Amino acid sequence: MTRLIAVFLALGLAWPASAQTNINLGGISADPTAPVEVSADNLSVDQDSGTAIFSGNVIIGQGALRLSAGNVEVVYSDATGDIARLKATGGVTFVTATEAAEAQTADYDLTAGTLVLTGDVLLTQGASALSADKMSINLTTGNAEMSGRVRTVFQQGGN
Repeated sequence: MTRLIAVFLALGLAWPASAQTNINLGGISADPTAPVEVSADNLSVDQDSGTAIFSGNVIIGQGALRLSAGNVEVVYSDATGDIARLKATGGVTFVTATEAAEAQTADYDLTAGTLVLTGDVLLTQGASALSADKMSINLTTGNAEMSGRVRTVFQQGGN
């Protein structure tokens, strides 16, 4: 199976849609207790549902993590009132010091310490790039899994 994967990569072919690729994002970690800073053009709050919707040029920062999107729904915990989840739509970009990822949507679960990007996901790490339908990141360990039509280009040598 390893040789088959190597052949697919050498030929520049995509692995079948059911394939999954595990990657490490350079040991990136997130502190879910760190302050979450949000800036946007607009804010709409719904007290009944316990949500807030930021829209227009939304930028979110938490420690070294940066997320930008057209719209972000903030879901608060019923138990503590703290931010439990951020749901981003409208062209999402996720950036750290060493990686950048783009997707159509993102679901950042602060409680679980996970970030799930879906829809035309593109991850760049230096000169290498990976794309897939979905990427799930464990922000505690820095491990990620990409699934659904995974494609990659590995840069070889110094030329």
